[in-house]
Amino acid sequence: MAVLLFILVAVATPITNIDAHIAYFSVIWLALAIAKIPPLIVIKRSLIEIPFVAFALLMPFFGQGERVDFLGLSLYQEGINAGAAIIAKATLGVLSAILLSATTTAREILRGLEVLRLPSMLVQIATFMLRYLNVVTDEMERMRVARASRGFEAKGIRHWRVLANSAGALFIRSYERGERVHLAMLSRGYSGTLPKEERVTISPNQIVLGLALPLLALASLLISVSL
Repeated sequence: MAVLLFILVAVATPITNIDAHIAYFSVIWLALAIAKIPPLIVIKRSLIEIPFVAFALLMPFFGQGERVDFLGLSLYQEGINAGAAIIAKATLGVLSAILLSATTTAREILRGLEVLRLPSMLVQIATFMLRYLNVVTDEMERMRVARASRGFEAKGIRHWRVLANSAGALFIRSYERGERVHLAMLSRGYSGTLPKEERVTISPNQIVLGLALPLLALASLLISVSL
């Protein structure tokens, strides 16, 4: 909830409010430091943002209206603002996701989604996806070992047919496993909803600590606007 509120505040802030965005980055890096997440891990996980950065770097060359000369290039001010907004907000979103995944277990995230009234079916789909992702991955690894034991080694386009057949076989096996799991659930009384655990009592200190991140972001926004 706290990370979601922080992202909402950051996304709602115009990119022209540079002071507020500097404060957001300071707050999120402070939270990462308090969580004792190694900077190298943060940087490695942030590499997922590279496609968005590449797209944003092209935006200053497209647009309309006022132009700005930079290093001999004629750039659109509108495109610069749009590209900067994509990079800043995407980076804040990635850092927030890293903070959330490193400090909260998948089970707690799913429980939080239930508290936020996310549709039950979506929560169940996410639950089964997390539960059986390792099962499918292990099945894929066993298929790879089986191919290697028969001397198969993918070296070019002529081997794509074998890989495509393996992917199809993996899909069929996963589908059949899903059918068996569903039948097993029905035999145990499944009626469309999973059993819910009792909610854990949250202390006032935990509430204050959880709201610290979005409150700092909101305070930074208000201060930057008033200056």
